Amino acid sequence: MSDEWFGARCIFRHADRGAYEERVTIWRAASFDEAVASAEAEAAAYAGHLDNVEFTGLTQAFHMFEAPASGAEVFSLMRDSELDPDAYLNRFFDTGTERQQIVPS
Repeated sequence: MSDEWFGARCIFRHADRGAYEERVTIWRAASFDEAVASAEAEAAAYAGHLDNVEFTGLTQAFHMFEAPASGAEVFSLMRDSELDPDAYLNRFFDTGTERQQIVPS
């Protein structure tokens, strides 16, 4: 198998900030396992360069369908749920504790 592209999401805990960070990185690798190993090694190094930050050990990976370019899908995760869209977003993505900027429409 030739090298292909993978996206990987790793979760970090910033103890001093009382926050968790989700980072998505992309990797060129010969296999899914190789991409995960690369992502986890980078995650450990990333956390090691910051004070009071730990890599939680959670890595989720995605085999990309195309090479990175504008608009390319670099990560995707599907979750089964019976929640309606508003309840789903409030439960998993808009809890009110996110540190995000609102972009005016």
